[in-house]
Amino acid sequence: MKKHSLFILPIASAFLFACNSNSNSQQTAQSDTVQTATGKELNLPAPDEKSSKNNFSKVIAWPADKMPTAPEGFVVSKFADQMKSPRNIVVAPNGDIIVVLSNSERSVAEQAANAISGKAKSEVSGKSVNTILLLRDADKDGKPELITTFLAGLNQPYGVAFINNSFYVANTDGLWQFPYQPGDTEITKPGKKIVELPAGGYNNHWTRNLLVNADKSKIYISVGSGSNVGENGMEHEVRRAAILEVNPDGTGEKIYGSGLRNPVGMAWAPGTNALWTAVNERDGLGDGLVPDYITSVKQGGFYGWPYSYFGQNEDPRMAGKSPELVKKAIVPDVPLGSHTASLGLAFYTANKFPAKYQGGAFIGQHGSWNSSKLVGYKVAFVPFKDGKPTGKVEDFLTGFIANPDKSLVYGRPVGVALTQDGALLVADDVSGVIWRVAAK
Repeated sequence: MKKHSLFILPIASAFLFACNSNSNSQQTAQSDTVQTATGKELNLPAPDEKSSKNNFSKVIAWPADKMPTAPEGFVVSKFADQMKSPRNIVVAPNGDIIVVLSNSERSVAEQAANAISGKAKSEVSGKSVNTILLLRDADKDGKPELITTFLAGLNQPYGVAFINNSFYVANTDGLWQFPYQPGDTEITKPGKKIVELPAGGYNNHWTRNLLVNADKSKIYISVGSGSNVGENGMEHEVRRAAILEVNPDGTGEKIYGSGLRNPVGMAWAPGTNALWTAVNERDGLGDGLVPDYITSVKQGGFYGWPYSYFGQNEDPRMAGKSPELVKKAIVPDVPLGSHTASLGLAFYTANKFPAKYQGGAFIGQHGSWNSSKLVGYKVAFVPFKDGKPTGKVEDFLTGFIANPDKSLVYGRPVGVALTQDGALLVADDVSGVIWRVAAK
């Protein structure tokens, strides 16, 4: 068994929309208002390409006496640190914590250009670690006693899943299956690629997440777009901006949902068979457009990208190119604020947190660059009841922004996961920390 040598990589919380959208709501392409299921209205500003601003954050180290802030009644601690770009967290059936280390890979020319613009300071880029760690906290004291290299030599991994005696990894270019026995602390036998996937993508759309259904008969794979708004030609967007469905052996592929610009987080709403996803929307239309969102995904449903946004609001850059698809576009369920880079998604299915949080959704907001003010950079929460959203979006874990006027941040939350003892884990990729939030 290999002991993993950890190393640290030193490296926006603005508005949230306060209403939930009804997937069955209808609107005209000219409308800037979405009628919600609760009768409230989501007002969308007019698209304005000329007002689009860039604001790249600069990451500074967490002070020794500081950490993220949770609501009263919770305690925040470091579960693990000194990691290089922990991106996603998945809890194995036996309670082991699987942490995926990966990040954007930029060419030398891209890194030079980003350094000039300041973008290189706001993201983890360069050579990806391409490693998966296993952390075991057998005594449930909030600190792992064992950390091992579970699997290495991958290609920008993100999503992982367990089905019986198989461990699945979604690299940016394909789905792999490896032999696994419950309790294993490392993968020692070779795997096989069972699904080819379109690699890479626009900006950070290289992530491929995984979700397994209840009877373990289907695997769902999220694939982001290869462009911002189809500017490279839709012939390059085949099997992109979509959630794919496959059998556990990789056969029987179908498009489960489409028009989802960059679906990353995926989870089942408690007590239902409804697949929910967190989606990053498009850039370049101003600070107020387009809201990122979480939504239930209807099988065969189309959610607008790239032709329209938030239902049937036509993107001016794609005007008149596909009116038939615009008419079919489904309004997402819950807007989360524009440019928040909402990535991680986990429903709270335990009973340790106060009642208002039980059944609700936690969303890791990585923070974006296409806004004049820092937005995101927090973990948000949406209350649910009986598998449906019931209230407005609210802050849960904050304090990642150090100085908004100078665009300084301490960290950027990404993946979120629920441990078997009812705590919430949050991956902060640029500071190399896994934060643990527990009820007092």
